[in-house]
Amino acid sequence: MYKYNGININYKDYGNKNKTPIVYLHGWGQNIKMMEPIANPFQESNRLIIIDLPGFGSSEDPDFAWTLENYADMIHSLLDSLNIENPNLIGHSFGGKISLIYASKYKVNRMILLASPFKVKVKKLSWKVRLLKKMKKIPVLGKIADKIKSHMGSTDYRNAKPLMRDVLVKHVNTDLTEKVKSIKCPTFIIWGDKDEAVPIEDAYELDNLLKDSGLTIYEGCTHYAYLERLAQTNAIIASFMK
Repeated sequence: MYKYNGININYKDYGNKNKTPIVYLHGWGQNIKMMEPIANPFQESNRLIIIDLPGFGSSEDPDFAWTLENYADMIHSLLDSLNIENPNLIGHSFGGKISLIYASKYKVNRMILLASPFKVKVKKLSWKVRLLKKMKKIPVLGKIADKIKSHMGSTDYRNAKPLMRDVLVKHVNTDLTEKVKSIKCPTFIIWGDKDEAVPIEDAYELDNLLKDSGLTIYEGCTHYAYLERLAQTNAIIASFMK
């Protein structure tokens, strides 16, 4: 465990401690185990650090509704305590978005993004959402609106605790387009063309925004493409991280 601002952070640090470190960041609602299939094969060739992001796995919840930048700063503090500079990052979805923030602030050697969102989705408000917004403005109806909203949101939103719902709202409303343009480290992007969580169009846009990147699309795969074609993913990691 690593204690950061009073919060216990669970992580695994294993593999070959004398080799180049790879840091793995899981997606929303996930934990260390979701990254082990793309970490365990590299125990001899790399030092491996997998983190249970605060609010997930065996890590404690953050002490307030953290921003993506708060998560990136926590990771930097943990890596600094392990004397790791210029790490390699691999992030899936939410973890990929944190990786982008991290790479825009701190030195990163190489980065692999697995279906990583980076911009705000523009959606037309439904009549239900418009009604809730009006209800929120009326003190007597505000709490009722909150209860209704908790049953209307995405699966991730409905399953999250109140604090983590606030974190999720900050996450989905954070646009990283300008920050992505500043990232210099070599980056490889993996995406499934059947991804319903983050559309395939975002993959091409992200690839165009990054200064030094490559992109591969897994046909017939979903938001968890990296696991659906595990052997191919691990082959890419082995080649790209050399």
